[in-house]
Amino acid sequence: MKRIAIVYFSQTGSTASMARAVAQGAQQRDTEVLLYPIVGTDIIEGRFKSDALFDDLANMDAIVFGSPTYMGGPAAQFKAFADASSESWSNQLWHNKLAAGFTSGGSPCGEVQSTIESFYILATQHSMLWVGVDAPEGTSSKTFNRLNSSLGAIGMVDEKGQLDDIDIKTAKRLGERVASLTH
Repeated sequence: MKRIAIVYFSQTGSTASMARAVAQGAQQRDTEVLLYPIVGTDIIEGRFKSDALFDDLANMDAIVFGSPTYMGGPAAQFKAFADASSESWSNQLWHNKLAAGFTSGGSPCGEVQSTIESFYILATQHSMLWVGVDAPEGTSSKTFNRLNSSLGAIGMVDEKGQLDDIDIKTAKRLGERVASLTH
């Protein structure tokens, strides 16, 4: 069975909603999914610590990264995870695994694309293969991928802190695509 990990940080629940949507999409393709929310207790004196997670990630076929966008990049909690992945990098434990990413933010700009780009850079440093968003339903922003990101799924929260259903649909499709490309 294919195995995909979704490693993410969520402060308000929006990014967690996207993570669940990615998982739902992947599970449609007969895939085992590990959802790993980064929490405060994972970070000790500023450093992410979870040997068990890194052991699990070495045995995954794909890893999907997620974080809200803060100040033009991923949240510090996600960055702590990325920094702690250096041992996996030095041993090339993620070599040729598929990678993808998603983020949420509060405005259509807000440099949310920079967060996806940081995930892309992290993945390529690990010699992973990046999977972006395709457009199975065309390019109409009224039905799919309304913020038009090809690198990853982007969600924008409204004034009530809720994600648009189209953003959830795009995240779900990203999970489905990652699973369909996983061997």
